[in-house]
Amino acid sequence: MGRRMFLAGTGAVLLAARFAAEAQQAGKVWRIGFISVTDVKGDEEIFQRLRELGYLEGRNLVTERRYSEGQAERFPEFAAELVRLKVDIIIVITTPAALAVKSATKTIPIVFPTAIDPVGAGVIASLARPGSNITGLTTQSPDLVAKRLQLLKEAVPHLSRVAVLWNAANPANARPWREAQDAARALGVKLLSQGVRGSTDFERVFAGMARERPDGLLFIVDGLTIQHGEQVVDFVTQKRIPSMFEGGVQAAAGGLMSYGANRADLLRRGAVLVDKILKGAKPGNLPFEQPTKFELVINLKTAKALGLTIPPSLLARADEIIQ
Repeated sequence: MGRRMFLAGTGAVLLAARFAAEAQQAGKVWRIGFISVTDVKGDEEIFQRLRELGYLEGRNLVTERRYSEGQAERFPEFAAELVRLKVDIIIVITTPAALAVKSATKTIPIVFPTAIDPVGAGVIASLARPGSNITGLTTQSPDLVAKRLQLLKEAVPHLSRVAVLWNAANPANARPWREAQDAARALGVKLLSQGVRGSTDFERVFAGMARERPDGLLFIVDGLTIQHGEQVVDFVTQKRIPSMFEGGVQAAAGGLMSYGANRADLLRRGAVLVDKILKGAKPGNLPFEQPTKFELVINLKTAKALGLTIPPSLLARADEIIQ
């Protein structure tokens, strides 16, 4: 056989193998595991983007959803169950879930699109080289805590005592809490820690804040606290407490301000990572991505109700002003 015929034959074999693989891929039904705290409407962004990428429920996609409803002790149970189901990939929305899945499997790919501090919490070795079977995106929340406190101080010049509502049971929140303490010292502000560990703790911290009457509230977001975001907004509205959140949803609902990464953008980019992995990429080789969109939202209606005049210099920096 001549060289040209051999190469032509080899090329035909490779082409046939490629077509066979594509046909097999086209007929595959992917099974995705999804673990979160509760069924939050905003989390649907990741599935909307997956639909745009061609993954359709009932056709080539089955989603196994698991929600802890504030009971973090359920995450290991969920992780073990999804491993038994032999899902193709697992999406996690909170650090305790990520740690539970990491302990349950070293082979099933994991995508974590809303990580607070994945390195500090022990989820991955480094952002650039996650290693193992995990990749995702970080919210950069710890790096923005000082900025949030500073913005709240600009809006409320008399700010001296700030309640910090945070999930003390989430290891990813250790660094945001330290950053908040450092920023408070620099600004001459006293922090009042309002730590929660489960859904039953919120009434207790609300009662504590009602007694202490802080000048402001700093909300540190994670899977547990965001589940109770509406309750927190109702509380600060009732008690007339100026508040700083991380997501625009709470500011739009009546909180004073919010500043942070665009969560919808992170989730949509997380779907792209899922797509890459299902097409053959190794998660440990995909660096954790950083947010590219940040938003400052100011609710002027709330400011007026609180008797606050927001400085024009602060309004000029807002991405959205709610009248």
